[in-house]
Amino acid sequence: MLKAAVMGDYDSIYGFGALGLDIYPADDKAEAAHLLRKLAGGEYPIIYITEALAGQIEEEIEKYKEMVTPAIILIPGVLGNTGAGVQGVKDSVEQAIGSDIVFGNK
Repeated sequence: MLKAAVMGDYDSIYGFGALGLDIYPADDKAEAAHLLRKLAGGEYPIIYITEALAGQIEEEIEKYKEMVTPAIILIPGVLGNTGAGVQGVKDSVEQAIGSDIVFGNK
């Protein structure tokens, strides 16, 4: 069974533990960068990171962008959505198909 980890401030991630995901609270840049390296080098092919925390460690996340695993997925935190997660999906699709896409309501 694949394991998934969730990183971010405690208030944003504690509920994921009830869903069976492993939670890793982190509040500062140095701690978060170290934690991401540890999780990415271990048994977690999927790592969810709150958008706010990801904004602090963009350069560290960039190191894993071209790798198949871990898949690093940005999620909104308790303070709301910054749009970084949606932008990341849009950029990935654009890179994969070579064309810009537009998310819209139908």
